[in-house]
Amino acid sequence: MKKVALFDTINMVFLILIAFVTLYPFWNTIAVSFNDALDSTRGGITFFPRKLTTYNYKVLFITDAIPRAFLVSVARTVINMITSVFFNAMLAYGLSRQDYVLRKQFTFVLILSMYINAGLIPTFLLIRNLGMLNSFWVYIVPGIINAFNFIVMRTYMRTIPESIIESARIDGYGDFYIFIRIILPLCLPVLATIALFVAVGSWNSWFDTLIYNSGNKNLHTLQYKLMEYLQASQSQGRSASEAQGMAMSAAAKSSNVVTPLSIRAAITVVASAPILLVYPFMQRYFVVGLNIGGVKE
Repeated sequence: MKKVALFDTINMVFLILIAFVTLYPFWNTIAVSFNDALDSTRGGITFFPRKLTTYNYKVLFITDAIPRAFLVSVARTVINMITSVFFNAMLAYGLSRQDYVLRKQFTFVLILSMYINAGLIPTFLLIRNLGMLNSFWVYIVPGIINAFNFIVMRTYMRTIPESIIESARIDGYGDFYIFIRIILPLCLPVLATIALFVAVGSWNSWFDTLIYNSGNKNLHTLQYKLMEYLQASQSQGRSASEAQGMAMSAAAKSSNVVTPLSIRAAITVVASAPILLVYPFMQRYFVVGLNIGGVKE
């Protein structure tokens, strides 16, 4: 018993240490984002701000560009998540059925797309020829089907007992009804996992905005806008030594300026907060085996 208790104690201490090492950098970033910009250049910010201020966030939201970009990112993430999950699941269901004669050929073509890519220039020309430059649809259409997401869903759907589908067909239900009312509820764990992958990827994406929608400011995403803010703060900001000298001379006075360090911290918090708020609600679906016990073979 003493050995078991000692092991549990060591294990708990080790896990607490790992959790602290994992969480502290983000907590420190939050503290820096709420600290006076010039005061932050002195260093020494650990768990709490030394000079509390919200000026770093006021700079981000001083115009309507950030709220508009936030709405564009939310719309893009939600629509992309719904369409990608639904159509990938529909494709995975069709190609997971043994009675579909062309399943191997279509699966080969999809897997081949993971290894062979035309490149940036042909993709740009394709998007331009499709008329999706400076359009919201460039965020949605290219990501509807993803080979990796398809493989994950198809692999999971193959674990569903065929007896469930056969019994539904005996009752007179068609494939679409079976897919909506039986397959999708049984696949909630994998659907939630893929939805989270797609949501995080869509929310963090900014390169497609730079390539396809940089000319339309109304379609700039939050990540692209924050990247612009960061580049502007780095190009217009003072050097670290100059900022430190000003911080020491300013003493306790509020600076009402931003530095690359402070704006970077505020950007990180703004960009990460929505995903951190959504993840706890998605986590409960990460349980495998909802179909266990549905049919006893």
